[in-house]
Amino acid sequence: MAAAFELSRPEHRGRYEITVYQMGWRLGGKGASGRGPADRIEEHGLHLWMGFYENAFRLMRECYTELQRDPERCPIADWRDAFTPIPQIGVADVTADGRWIPWTGIFPPTAGLPGDPLPNGQRWTVADYMTRTASLLRTLFETLLSSETSDPPPVAETKAADGASSNTIVDAAARLLRYGELATLAGLIEGARLLELMVGSVTSFEENAILRFLDAIASNARMALESRLEGDPTLRRVWQVMDLTFATLRGEVRFRIASDPRGFDAIDEYDCREWLLLNGASESSVNSGFMRGLYDLGFSYEDGDVSRPRIAAGQALRSMVRSFFTYRGAFFWRMHAGMGDVVFAPFYEVLRRRGVRFAFFHRLESVRLADRAHLKDGESPYVETLEFDVQAEIKDGAEYQPLVDIDGLPCWPAQPDYTQLVDGQRLERERWAFESFWDRRKVRPKTLRVVDDFDFVILGVGVGAIPHVCKDIVARDPRWRAMVDHVKTVATQAFQIWLSEDMEALGWPGPATTLSGFVEPFDTWADMRHLLDRERWPHRPRALAYFCSVLPDGAGWDDRSCREYPADQREHVRRAAVQFLNRDIAHLWPKAVRKPGEFRWELLIDPTAANAPSADVKSEARLDSQFWTANVNPSDRYALSLPGSTTYRISPLDDTYDNLVVAGDWTACGFNAGCVEAAVMSGRLAAHAIAQSPALEDIVGFDHP
Repeated sequence: MAAAFELSRPEHRGRYEITVYQMGWRLGGKGASGRGPADRIEEHGLHLWMGFYENAFRLMRECYTELQRDPERCPIADWRDAFTPIPQIGVADVTADGRWIPWTGIFPPTAGLPGDPLPNGQRWTVADYMTRTASLLRTLFETLLSSETSDPPPVAETKAADGASSNTIVDAAARLLRYGELATLAGLIEGARLLELMVGSVTSFEENAILRFLDAIASNARMALESRLEGDPTLRRVWQVMDLTFATLRGEVRFRIASDPRGFDAIDEYDCREWLLLNGASESSVNSGFMRGLYDLGFSYEDGDVSRPRIAAGQALRSMVRSFFTYRGAFFWRMHAGMGDVVFAPFYEVLRRRGVRFAFFHRLESVRLADRAHLKDGESPYVETLEFDVQAEIKDGAEYQPLVDIDGLPCWPAQPDYTQLVDGQRLERERWAFESFWDRRKVRPKTLRVVDDFDFVILGVGVGAIPHVCKDIVARDPRWRAMVDHVKTVATQAFQIWLSEDMEALGWPGPATTLSGFVEPFDTWADMRHLLDRERWPHRPRALAYFCSVLPDGAGWDDRSCREYPADQREHVRRAAVQFLNRDIAHLWPKAVRKPGEFRWELLIDPTAANAPSADVKSEARLDSQFWTANVNPSDRYALSLPGSTTYRISPLDDTYDNLVVAGDWTACGFNAGCVEAAVMSGRLAAHAIAQSPALEDIVGFDHP
């Protein structure tokens, strides 16, 4: 969608005729959502936007401006109607006796809004991030000091040091060491100030000098706090963050990341935890709720095995520093409807107005290259044909109309509109699964040919689908073969429940939050009560909760003949949800259980019930009225950033094939993680590969040559 948005901009003056070929009836891939019973929002999982998503927010803001919805008629007319900040976030920690304790906090708002023009074309460097990391240490020390005294933190020598030469800074550091001033919090604050200056111009200082000073600060901080760590859980969590910060700075200096042209990518062969341990972090810190949350939010478990947490250290660091140090407005932003309603419906409407054509119910089967024997001397290989299965025909040859109106808001339904389809009643009766990799049924094949039907191809499928739709390329191209071998994916699972009591009545004392690092099999939870205003229930629920996590692959996950696989995995998710609600939810909602091991199933509201909720149904069968999903289709699987894998990603700017461009969060786009921002960056790069627009310097965060 980002590539189509860029290529259809008015400044191109209609140079490109664009057709989007889409499997099934809705856009969005693993970001798609639909409206089910009671017009409830049904998602593939938990979708949150982060405050550093500069490219994604910029395009969405432009999209809503161009859309010009009437606020009197549409409840989400402006991007600020669509997105609002989430101040409260949290992680969970497990105690020695097996209790899970939530740890929540508020990230303060920062200046500006995501998508605003960056001041003076600001570009962040590794040295900038290192300076901010050291600044975080100083802030933590100041927080600890202010909790012990009413006096403001000292500002001694700050102004002098800021403009000081490297020799002056080294002399000041030596003084702190010589007189033992680092043994006090005030001395540690001053030491952190000097450390900021050192790492900000790291090449001006001897590496060993920085490391010695850093280690001195770390050891003195540990001694100052050690006696209080066991008895003060809050202080212990603060120390774990500080310990990880010390290890990060130590590693950045030792591995000379600031001077390496690869930047953070230079350490991608390591797992993040492995790299932090190598640079002095403690076992308790790398196993803390903070680190588990990092892995959980990125579904970073190889093969869906939660005992195998794996994420490339460089990408993990890039994610952390951009998340914590470059967010604008808020750390997280939530959508005020489904992602399909807030993101893909506006994109669809704007693109249609611009003349982009959408061919729904087209399942891509094969991308075929021209025969080598037919290439002229010096001619680059190119895509010759695209082979599709047409899943359904539209009556009277009309264009499929995919959206439904829900209280003035254009939305995607959870099921196609069979009344628009030829022989639609039969397709519905036979339950054709248009979005299933395993359902091969079709109306007819369709082949597009280069020159006759297309000039350029933007391949926007998930990397999990590449081995199936690009067999020709994978067989001929060692780079593509290496990519599909190393850039792995993972299935995910999610469920949503609507409840008759509010969160306070269920025992959750705080405001709405998003929490990760929790117990498996569902390690991430979000309180989504704000979405109830967008749904139409006969009897309005009082609470709404989303849960998600990775899903281990079962036998037959890559076998297209295993037709029962999706249903088997959905049943696996249902059983896991039952177990989770019975056994684990009491850690978060103590009043949601009747007794240990027994969830109050009557809390769940059935959207099809004509009468008010009753307490009659007290068995797990009540869960059947809720929503759950197993995201096992190849394009729905989550792209991982495993150690050693990022070098195998292919860039949208790669020109190996004369008329083929790749786009997706699995490409080498400058942010190698499965997220909205990576997808939008990749789409913008794909547009640049074809039209040389947008300019590379306008793609925020793309800092590769």
